[in-house]
Amino acid sequence: MRVAVAGGTGAVGRHVVAELERTGQDAVVLSRSTGVDLTTGAGLAERLKGCDAIIDVSNRVALREKAAVEFFGTVTRNLLDAGVRAGVGHLVALSIVGLDEVDTGYYKGKRKQEELVGGGPLPWTILRATQFHEFAEPLLDGRGPFVVVPKMLCRPVATLDVAARLVELVERPGGLVQPIAGPAEWRMEEMAKRIARARGDRKVLIPVQLPGRVGRAMTGGALLPQGPFSEAPRTFEEHLADLEARVSSRR
Repeated sequence: MRVAVAGGTGAVGRHVVAELERTGQDAVVLSRSTGVDLTTGAGLAERLKGCDAIIDVSNRVALREKAAVEFFGTVTRNLLDAGVRAGVGHLVALSIVGLDEVDTGYYKGKRKQEELVGGGPLPWTILRATQFHEFAEPLLDGRGPFVVVPKMLCRPVATLDVAARLVELVERPGGLVQPIAGPAEWRMEEMAKRIARARGDRKVLIPVQLPGRVGRAMTGGALLPQGPFSEAPRTFEEHLADLEARVSSRR
């Protein structure tokens, strides 16, 4: 099978590409580095020729609703339009557990993506995932001694496990399938604290509950699967061990 990967150089995308290759499939990366601009559609039609399916793991962290809806809406429309013209038979999209309950701008962008995929012209599958093990790491990368960490209850999942599940799903359309989540619940503030310790980072972490309904939803379990889900095997402790090993190797 020849599978195009939108966002194939990103945090999840590179693992999707590796998993496709490991399972003997042909991966076609859709990114600026391969001459494709997902936001304009430039280079997309040519790159999709001969592809049987698309796995969309493209992403842009946009906190404002207008920017998020515009990005995910534009990219999804471009993938659908070009996919139809190229004769692609299946679109698999990665989404987020809890997006119906949390009214942030980014989550509204993902809702637009799901709406377009589910109502679009291509047979489709949507996999919702919980927050990744790496979720808190960019927070610690900013300048200054203080780091604001949003309070939330989650069930973190490994990007490797999400990538493997996406590749499993590419065989046939399944609609909105069971979400994927990690094996244990964690508070984001504790995850950030453990990551900082693993990195040898001495920044001061300041846990903050977001205001209103969003904050109550994030701390109250809205980001957890509300029904049956696929439990990924890799634990957050394993991620911390890998992180500590990488940090030690650079010293």
